[in-house]
Amino acid sequence: MEDMIFYDRMQFAFTITFHYLFPQLTMGLSLMIVYFKWKFLRSKIEKYNDAAKFWMKIFALNFAMGVVTGIPMEFQFGTNWAKFSELTGGIIGQTLAMEGMFSFFLESSFLGLFLFGEKLLGQKLHFLTGFLVFLGSWASGYLIIATHSWMQFPVGYEILENGKFVLNNFGALFSNPWLMPAYLHNQLASVITSSFVVAAIGAFYLLNNKHSDFGKLFVKTGVIFGLISSVLVAFPTGDWVAKNVAKHQPVAFAAMEGIFETETGGSEIVLIGQPDMENKKLDNKIAVPNVLSFLTYQNWEAEIKGLNEFDESLYPTNVPGLYYSYHIMVGLGTLFIGLMAIAALQLYRKKLYKSKWILWSILFMLPFPYIANTTGWYTAELGRQPWLVYNLLKTSEGISPTVSSGNTLFTLLGFIGLYLLLGLLFLMLAGKIINKGPETSNH
Repeated sequence: MEDMIFYDRMQFAFTITFHYLFPQLTMGLSLMIVYFKWKFLRSKIEKYNDAAKFWMKIFALNFAMGVVTGIPMEFQFGTNWAKFSELTGGIIGQTLAMEGMFSFFLESSFLGLFLFGEKLLGQKLHFLTGFLVFLGSWASGYLIIATHSWMQFPVGYEILENGKFVLNNFGALFSNPWLMPAYLHNQLASVITSSFVVAAIGAFYLLNNKHSDFGKLFVKTGVIFGLISSVLVAFPTGDWVAKNVAKHQPVAFAAMEGIFETETGGSEIVLIGQPDMENKKLDNKIAVPNVLSFLTYQNWEAEIKGLNEFDESLYPTNVPGLYYSYHIMVGLGTLFIGLMAIAALQLYRKKLYKSKWILWSILFMLPFPYIANTTGWYTAELGRQPWLVYNLLKTSEGISPTVSSGNTLFTLLGFIGLYLLLGLLFLMLAGKIINKGPETSNH
């Protein structure tokens, strides 16, 4: 049984981690493409239009990869998590079906028009198709996170005698107090990834002395979007999400912050330390007293419950994993604010394009927003364990009783091989587009 749960979770973790490398760029990039296109409509400077069309190629490639890697996850609801689907399908089926029907179709239909219809549609309608692609991709995120929020904080449901969950209030799914903070936090994190990608490609062009007009435009746009989003992702949105966790999932909050014992007179915030689960303490910790109480409750003395207050059966199943995920996300988020603030200062002083060390830093930072997004989702998911639906349905009660762990392991290995090939193919094709650079319109 333990094996089965482990392999089922492992397979979902692998497929969804790989899948989410793609939508996080798609959502933020669609916003930046709309921005480029809007700038072109206002200024009539061709460079902006060329930039929009260049990024749309990367967007389309990324979108295709997101679709291909997203489909297996839908099947896993049926193959590995049949009991979960059977019991909660009446609720999560609504939002997931809406995501497929509305958002995904909206996005894919207008993506085709944006890519191939510029001459046919004229510039204003072309902008509109770009805007609808943006709308579709952000609506997708909204409906997926509505599903996720219901699992974290179930609302608007009743449980029938046969154990099935049914929806008795459709509106409650969308007024869930968990939804808006999580959605905004996630979308801004997606804009961070896109900003870093755009700025890093710009830095690559400037350091290589090719397409330097576009290089400057990409670095400037990436840094401005990046600074705004990396500040907003920490405060207020990250703050809201953390307060939600503290309020509704106190045991997960204690674990992710590394609080083993309730402290009187205010809780310290742990910057560095390694959880020692046997002795229930943090090793080698560096912490600042009372700050966590202030951040959570605006009161330096507020008591925050430690893990010692809760029954061990309610602990998240992987406390060190949760703790490290959270701290990696926060640490990287802080780095992003720092780097983007320095870059924005140099941009303001008109020295950015010549500051090679900043350009190199931006280029090297390219993978890190992906890591921060991934660890952020790990924090949310590991924090919810051992529950599939918080306090109502255990993870162990959601797996398929008839699928053996050997089957799951076999297909997991298959996915790893297949996704490795897909990943390499994506990198080759993206590399080709980037190397070729934006095509300039000859007018």
